[in-house]
Amino acid sequence: MLSTSQIIAYVPVSDLARARKFYEEKLGFRPLNTNEAGVMYESGKGSRFFAYKSAGAGTNKASTAFWEVSNLEAEMADLKKRGVVFEEYDTPGLKTLNGIATGGGAKTAWFRDSEGNILAVSQVI
Repeated sequence: MLSTSQIIAYVPVSDLARARKFYEEKLGFRPLNTNEAGVMYESGKGSRFFAYKSAGAGTNKASTAFWEVSNLEAEMADLKKRGVVFEEYDTPGLKTLNGIATGGGAKTAWFRDSEGNILAVSQVI
């Protein structure tokens, strides 16, 4: 049942036009379809996410979504060229160096979208 169904992430946004500009121009996504509620984007391997207007945008203190990539540094370099700014953390249990934290079998870097949501790119090592 659910374990065999595709999951689609919801990403809350407060300003849909601003969010579309971020996801389409900075991250390179193309809309799969749009309606009055929001925009559906397709990502790799058939995964999808729906950016929808919500008053709760940017209020989550944890990561909203992450993309698994094969080369974290190359992905970060490309995103930086597009204007994405990576977060730096120095807290108990999480410290980044040049935006990258290593642990748990992965290298991960976090950034915020135009709405304040925390997103990440991660490479299994």
